[in-house]
Amino acid sequence: MSVSPFAIIVLAILVLAILVIFMGVKSVPQGREWTVERFGRYTRTLRPGLNLIVPFVDQIGAKLSMMETVLEVPQQEVITKDNAMVTVDGVIFYQVLDAAKAAYEVGNLESAIINLTMTNIRTVMGSMDLDELLSNRDQINVKLMKVVDDATEPWGVKVTRIEIRDITPPRDLVESMGRQMKAERDRRATILEAEGTRQAQILRAEGLKQAAILEAEGRREAAFRDAEARERSAEAEAKATTAVSEAIAAGSVQAINYFVATKYVDSLKAIASAPNQKVLFMPIEASSVIGAIGGIAEIAREAFGPSGSRADGAPPPASPPRRPPAGSAAAAPEGGPWGPKA
Repeated sequence: MSVSPFAIIVLAILVLAILVIFMGVKSVPQGREWTVERFGRYTRTLRPGLNLIVPFVDQIGAKLSMMETVLEVPQQEVITKDNAMVTVDGVIFYQVLDAAKAAYEVGNLESAIINLTMTNIRTVMGSMDLDELLSNRDQINVKLMKVVDDATEPWGVKVTRIEIRDITPPRDLVESMGRQMKAERDRRATILEAEGTRQAQILRAEGLKQAAILEAEGRREAAFRDAEARERSAEAEAKATTAVSEAIAAGSVQAINYFVATKYVDSLKAIASAPNQKVLFMPIEASSVIGAIGGIAEIAREAFGPSGSRADGAPPPASPPRRPPAGSAAAAPEGGPWGPKA
């Protein structure tokens, strides 16, 4: 069975139509953009979705991802401002905003971004001391991102973040930093201990001060009470002396005899009861003490009997005669050492 030429032509036209449709219809995935070149010249950018191009005239140039992309910055050695050698690496986050610029303004976008970042890492970190480098990573990241973002803007790229991942000083430098940290910790501990001792001494001094104040106030109060007691005792003594003086002024001589006799007996008792006296030698006759007691008895008779007589009407008994003390030049006056009888 032979095939007619017409059937061959129809089949060829059908195959050509299928090929034209396949070459002219393009489906771009989400998150990507394709550039279109006509005879090698950029004409337009295909967005995500179904797109049509002219077959055999237009062709797809670059297929770029419009999503945020991560690049690793390889390790490199950086010399700091104080001549310390450190090893640094990091990561870059960037996003293509203009596919045409990213495809035609730079030859190899990822390599250009990595090399640009490494160069600026050496520039930024080389202008800082080691201590500042280790403690200010955020500041380093901000500086690097600003410099790299400004440099990649003509490429249609937005650098969203640059992070320094690791900073590794030499081993001997790490050991020195460890010793420095230990010394700093010891210094802080010593300062805190000294502060605690100082605070304890201050509190102890405050306590002693309060105790001394309270003790002084107690002594002041006690002295005030003692003075008040002495004042009242003096007032009582003054009243007693006033009473005796009034009695003497009224003509009662026995009142003063009673007063003197009482003091006399109290003095003898105090001398006899002294703990450092075991044997007592005094030039005192017993008749003097008896005479003093007789004087007290006479005061009692005058107080309880009218006109010196007892209650039963009998005359008062005569007081025994008293001899003058031994060694005296003259005899005691009549009535004893207390004066004449009333």
